Amino acid sequence: MAITTTDSVLSPRTRWTIVGLLSASITINLLDRQILSVLASELRTQFKWTNAQYGYIAVAFNLGMMCGQVPAGSLLDRVGTRIGLAAMFAAWCLIGAAHALAGPGTVIDSIASAILSVIPGFPVLAGGLAGFILLRFLMGLSECGNYTAGIKALAGLFPAATRSKAGGIFNAGAQLGSVIAPPIVVFIAGHSDWRMAFLVPSLAGLIWLFPWLATFPDKQTMTAIAVKPAGTAPASAATIRLGQLIRNRKVIGLCLIRIFTGPITTFYWTWLPLYLRTGRGMSFLAIGFFASVPNLIGLSGNVVGGMLTDRFVKATGSVDRGRKIAFTCAFGLGALSMTMPFVGNDYLAVVVMGLALFGNQWVAATYIGTVGDVVPQHLAGRVNGIAGVGDNGAALLAVLYTGMVVDKYGWTPVFFGVGMLPFLAMASVFLVLRRIEPARFE
Repeated sequence: MAITTTDSVLSPRTRWTIVGLLSASITINLLDRQILSVLASELRTQFKWTNAQYGYIAVAFNLGMMCGQVPAGSLLDRVGTRIGLAAMFAAWCLIGAAHALAGPGTVIDSIASAILSVIPGFPVLAGGLAGFILLRFLMGLSECGNYTAGIKALAGLFPAATRSKAGGIFNAGAQLGSVIAPPIVVFIAGHSDWRMAFLVPSLAGLIWLFPWLATFPDKQTMTAIAVKPAGTAPASAATIRLGQLIRNRKVIGLCLIRIFTGPITTFYWTWLPLYLRTGRGMSFLAIGFFASVPNLIGLSGNVVGGMLTDRFVKATGSVDRGRKIAFTCAFGLGALSMTMPFVGNDYLAVVVMGLALFGNQWVAATYIGTVGDVVPQHLAGRVNGIAGVGDNGAALLAVLYTGMVVDKYGWTPVFFGVGMLPFLAMASVFLVLRRIEPARFE
């Protein structure tokens, strides 16, 4: 499939600077998101939460992510990536900092309790749960557009031959955030308290807004220079209705890939520190190191996997064949999660989890490239928003039931389930998405 070349308005250096800024944005996103996960064992002890109750807090985040996907995608398509991402970035940083004001007996907890009490059948919550649940919902609502913004930007900035590499570098930021979060949070909490561990990183991240607003082009410029898949009609986003997108087979295929792979990364981001503490018996200080290792290996999956995917596309001379080879290899590595119950050595365990994350992040890099192959950038916001609803809906259920299953049966069935998801994603590629080419909308 041929792809038009990029416009000369933005130099290659500027385009790759934008990739770096997008990667930095999702690094900050995941750092802010992971603070609660790293502190989970300490907060559970202090506030006497069960695994299931911690799961409720995590589910609130995923619910916010799910509810915000389509509105965020629509916002990005309407106002452009420059302004849309800046607004969402500022919102989640401030909400992240507000976690420092939560806890039993706080104003946030009182307000959250009053809001949640109007929901029929919602239980009365103690231990500061209400405040954390509300804040996590709002944080998910504001953070959900970061991934969509990155995919939308890259779909317009890079041709197919280099898009997976760019997507891998962008998505590597997510894993980098997971890598640096444990040592940073443990260090801050160890030298002050858990409240400062929320406050300092969240407010410091706001610095990113200045280079972003100075570098990324406005909506009109971006529309003019955007790369378009060969064979697509120059229709405006307004001519394609949401219903047409939802019914399209290739959009459904993209959605299913995220439904079956998104929960894997979410599982490790949400439960890895707690698994190392309760499932492996590691100390809080040890978690500061060992929780970073799988994510560090996974980080390389974005960059190395993205480069491999681009090589496969070039070697085969076909976007369809190249990307499918990459997807197959990546899904195979992602399935390694199911071996975890049989790995007794802690050092080997973190490596195996890292390889599983490597595979799943390779999937993400390949997926980012595939979105641009299937739809033009003026539709990428809504299309990825639709996929994000499925992704976060699946992640919500996975997080909710993980806590319940762990409390009752332990970690073994959870890892078996996580290891099966890549096979379902592979079926989505070959049976639903089928040929990787521009989607047709009637």
